Amino acid sequence: MKASIHPKWYPDATVVCACGNTFTVGSTKQAVRVEICHKCHPFFTGEMKYVDTMGRVEKFQAKQKQAQAQIAVLAAKKKKKLEKQAQERTPKTLREMLLGNG
Repeated sequence: MKASIHPKWYPDATVVCACGNTFTVGSTKQAVRVEICHKCHPFFTGEMKYVDTMGRVEKFQAKQKQAQAQIAVLAAKKKKKLEKQAQERTPKTLREMLLGNG
């Protein structure tokens, strides 16, 4: 094993949560800031709340709305394409074939 390639280890690193809870763990950083911990996480507290960081729920809902709008646009394009294909499959009259119209 090579010497002096590993980061410094802090056995008493302090973890500070957004809720104000602090505790110590071993880490390569002396202080760690977290958004949620075991004191405020819904799984451990039993409360029903969204744990949303940086608006991820809103982003997901916006993507769903955009996808629904896109589905309608794609359905219209597909319908138009099928109508065009059906129109091309109709047999031409002798006049159209001879004159090259169509």
